[in-house]
Formats: sequence, C-alpha cells, structure tokens
Amino acid sequence: MSSDVLPPPPFPLAELTAVRHGESVSNVVFREAARAGRPDDSLAYREARVPLTGVGREQSAAVGRRLAALPAERRPELVVCSPYARALESWSAAAEQWPGAPAPLVDERLRDREAGVFELMTPLAVEAHAPEEARRRAAVGEWWYRPPGGESFPDVTLRVRDFLRDLAQAAPGRRVLLVAHDAVVVALGLVVAGLGAVPPERPAAVPNASLSRWEGDGTRLRPVTFGDTAHLTGTDG
Repeated sequence: MSSDVLPPPPFPLAELTAVRHGESVSNVVFREAARAGRPDDSLAYREARVPLTGVGREQSAAVGRRLAALPAERRPELVVCSPYARALESWSAAAEQWPGAPAPLVDERLRDREAGVFELMTPLAVEAHAPEEARRRAAVGEWWYRPPGGESFPDVTLRVRDFLRDLAQAAPGRRVLLVAHDAVVVALGLVVAGLGAVPPERPAAVPNASLSRWEGDGTRLRPVTFGDTAHLTGTDG
C-alpha cells in the first residue's frame, strides 16, 4: 500500500494565521488540578462562556501588538473567530492594540472540541466519576477518543476542512487570521498537510496566544511556524 500523501484541495489564500485564545479560567483550573493531582469540579461556566484570565488578556494584547507591527502588506485582511467567549475576548484585546483592525466574522465551525457529558471536567474528575470512560480513552488514544455526546479530533478535522474549503472560495488571495482553539489549530495542520496525512498519536501542544502560520503560493498552503510565542516575552503566561 502506498504511503504517499496527496495534495489537499486548492486553498488559494495568500496567508493563513491561526491564533489560539489567551489563557482562560478553565486552563488555570485544569493546570492546577493536574499539578495537585486532584479532581476539580469548581467551574460553574458553560463551555462557550468561559472567560479569559487577566494573563490571557495581556497575552492577547501582545498578539495585537505583534500584528500591528507587521508591514501593511503582511497584516491580515480578514479575521474569523470562534463563537466562544474566550476567543472573542482574545480578539477584542488584540484589536485594541491594532488601530484599524478588521471587524471579525464568527463561524461556529471554529469552536473548540466538544467534550459532551464531560464538559469542563478535568481528566482526574472523569476518572473519579466515569472510570470506564477513562479506561476507554486510554485504550483508543487521545486522537480517536470521542466522549459520550462529544467529538473526537477527527470530528473536529472534518468541520475544519469544511470551513477551510468555504474560506478558500470566499477569500482567494487574501491574508486571513483565525482566532480559535488548540484542537482547531491541530486540525488545520492536518488538513493543509494533504489527503492521507497521518494523524498524530497524540495532538501537538498549542500554547495559549500562540501564532501558527501557513503561506500560500496561489494554490496551496505551506507551514511556516507552529505555536510561535515570541511575542509573549514579559507576560506571565
């Protein structure tokens, strides 16, 4: 069987940049729960309404300053955001640092991976409340695991591929910025890599407020940077 990767459908964008949202309240809760080795059920938000922390707003402002400092011919012309609060807040904080920043569009296909019945539950909380699902997750692997009522990474990749095809038809030749989530950034990388690209056993880490960038040649997109955080020097993230 051939292991060749076929090119993806044409994506005639001039440039595609994806930003993960700044640090959110749930990021802090998950990190502290993992550090302490205990479950934590303290999040009283809906997934879509989780806000940024103060650090997350500072990180997002740093993104805006980096974009504003680009030459005019390099700045994004079109911005598309996830509908989730942490992504919209991230763009709002970034846009405050960039006079004349584009008004964002919102597309629900850029939302975070849905966790279903385990929405906003830390991994240790899932182990405590649903040990059989924790075992199933470990058995099938992070990439392929679909929580009850939720999504696997392949599910996210399907909707991201659909979004990217629509974007390519609507905005050929334009420089586009997406403000979204780690799962979306990982999915973008796989879609752009081509048909038959092998998914990772474990998705790559995408830092908060990082930039991942692909350049276009008029037909295809090629990766330039992934998870770039050079602009975050001096923030607490």
